[in-house]
Amino acid sequence: MLVVDDTPTKLYILSSWLRRSGHRVVEATGGLEALTKVKELRPDLVVLDVKLPDISGYEVCEQIKADPATSSIPVVQISGAAITPGDRTEGLERGADAYLAEPVEPDEFAATIEATLRYYRARQRAERMAERMAALNEVTLAMNAAETFDGLLATAVEGTSRILGRHAGALALPPDGRTRRYNSMPPEHTAAAKPASPESLPALSRLFLDDAPGTRIVTVTAADWLRLVPGSDVSGNVSATISRTKVGRPALCLGVQADPPMDDDEFTVLRQLGQALALAVDALRAYTEEHAIALTLQRSLLPARIPEVPGLEICWRYQPAVDNVEVGGDFYEVLPLGERVLIAIGDVQGHSLHAATVMAELRHALRASLLGTVDLSASMALLNDVLRRYHPGMTATVCLILLDPVTGRIELANAGHIPPLLLEEPGQARYHALGNLLLGVSETVYRLDELTVPEGGAVLMFTDGLIEDRDKLLDESLEIARRLAESAGDDLEGFCDRLLGQFGVREDDVALVVFRRVPRP
Repeated sequence: MLVVDDTPTKLYILSSWLRRSGHRVVEATGGLEALTKVKELRPDLVVLDVKLPDISGYEVCEQIKADPATSSIPVVQISGAAITPGDRTEGLERGADAYLAEPVEPDEFAATIEATLRYYRARQRAERMAERMAALNEVTLAMNAAETFDGLLATAVEGTSRILGRHAGALALPPDGRTRRYNSMPPEHTAAAKPASPESLPALSRLFLDDAPGTRIVTVTAADWLRLVPGSDVSGNVSATISRTKVGRPALCLGVQADPPMDDDEFTVLRQLGQALALAVDALRAYTEEHAIALTLQRSLLPARIPEVPGLEICWRYQPAVDNVEVGGDFYEVLPLGERVLIAIGDVQGHSLHAATVMAELRHALRASLLGTVDLSASMALLNDVLRRYHPGMTATVCLILLDPVTGRIELANAGHIPPLLLEEPGQARYHALGNLLLGVSETVYRLDELTVPEGGAVLMFTDGLIEDRDKLLDESLEIARRLAESAGDDLEGFCDRLLGQFGVREDDVALVVFRRVPRP
């Protein structure tokens, strides 16, 4: 308590009453001195005389309430001179929380102080809880935005330490199967990961949660905690949430140092953080598993390897969309056909299991069409019929190249796909002419183009996922790819890497194939 009065006797009496009630008292004899001590000490309450030698108590009160850092501190004004109703009104209007006119009885004074403190403490608790809830929302959003388990758990531990102002830690079993501990201490709140005993989580789960889903909050002594989680950096009791979202899932523990003892609001925040972490871990685990399954399925539908073709150097890349858990419809194919070789690339619209199955059907239909007489126009017409008959409403783009490696003669059929890039001379690259209508729209006759690739010449084919950007014109991206192809050089593998690196992380799947006629010795 800060008591401000310029009369020594009155200052002594008011301070004595407060000390007898169990409060710690700091004294000031002037308004400017009082303002300095308010800023330095941030007292829980100010008892303020109205008549002071330098500035009035009214002005002192106004300055306390005008500063956001001290505006919530309650002020009880007291005066033996300003005792009229107008004086009380002015005092309350200028910020006082209570106004007492002398003479004041000790019981009245004590009751006024306690009533004012009750309101102050309730307001403090509400403000503190509101701050914690806002911080809890921020941490929860950051956890849900994490892309890795290490990032997620570090975010949770750092956020818990920051919100509760305590040493915090987590114990978790990421998908790699290695149990890890995460610790964060104020004021740095920086999380550090350390290995943990694989028996720690099962021991905590058996003791506090059994095999049931749910969340339990427990407080454990330091000795018991070290027995359950050897190697922990704890020096006192630990309060922790043990959470499991579903039967059979590994439990997850989020805890804090429990000294000094936690109040109900802190336990509520800890429980909510533990539950939010458990849900975020499950969501990320499910996404990771689905993404892995999707990629496995996608790769199982694509060629396991590219055959070696005498006279040709062939390189390929397939890059899934970075944020897309669903499989896509991009595909490529390299099929030796006697003395010639078929090189194909295509893209079925959409990202879904259905798009992937349609892509697989088109690949199989293409292979079947080449068992007898090889006619690219007929093959393309068959793919169009398959799409229109069995998958109405679906469309696809496909480009087929039939190449004789010895002569360099090419037959090319293009159904709405990005034209191939022809690298016929060193330092020169051009797109071939536009092709026919894409597959799945209407019945059409597919035109064949004939050209010749010289020795040392190359052809690049890619899907639109490489060059489509929301904030860039398609023509600009096509030109970037063309200019990069002009400097492809002799290292096709390095060129493919540079091409993918130029366009960076993609929102769509990317398939590309580049082949070169190797000069004969």
